[in-house]
Amino acid sequence: MMADPRRMLITAGPTHEAMDNVRFIGNRSSGRMGITLAEAAKRAGWHVTLLLGPTNLLPSDEIPVRPFVSAADLENMLNSEFPNCDVLIMAAAVGDFRPAERASVKIARNADGLTLHLVPTPDLVAHCARGKRQDQFIVAFALEEPQHLERRALEKLRRKGVDAIVGNPIDTIGAETIAPAVYDSSEKQVTLSKQSTITKEEFSDALIAWIDSKTRLQSR
Repeated sequence: MMADPRRMLITAGPTHEAMDNVRFIGNRSSGRMGITLAEAAKRAGWHVTLLLGPTNLLPSDEIPVRPFVSAADLENMLNSEFPNCDVLIMAAAVGDFRPAERASVKIARNADGLTLHLVPTPDLVAHCARGKRQDQFIVAFALEEPQHLERRALEKLRRKGVDAIVGNPIDTIGAETIAPAVYDSSEKQVTLSKQSTITKEEFSDALIAWIDSKTRLQSR
């Protein structure tokens, strides 16, 4: 049985991986998609917790926020928060790589340039999926070049073992409207809107309504 009120955990925003005590490797995610999802879930009656990366955007005061910076920070929070949720929406743009070592002081500029040794960050949503209960539901996100979006989104759906994945083209970053493709665990595309391009707010309401329907059926 699902908890009452049902609990949704949403991650949003970028990760910053430190090179030294000044510089970091990051990405352009604003966190807006995850924040609008949190707002939509709150309106739909979910108990929402938002894990939010470094961004200047914030949700309404009614939504609890736990800030993170790096993939390691987010991993620790997921280990703590995921067991207590019914649904996880992994909208955060977790960097795929981090510096193998963090310099303890600012790296000095030099004429020879700088070579960084990068190592992969953990696949956090795949880790959650491997340990999830039967009554938990996980939605992942895939940001891809439009010509590869369907193939790579479905590959990620299989590899990560999640219940659904939202494929977004690269130009989603910073855009007011998006053209998402949602696939469920059967690898079929889910139609959430009659329009191919919608606002992030419209998409959030539609996705939360779909998750709400799917999880109510799953809990019976």
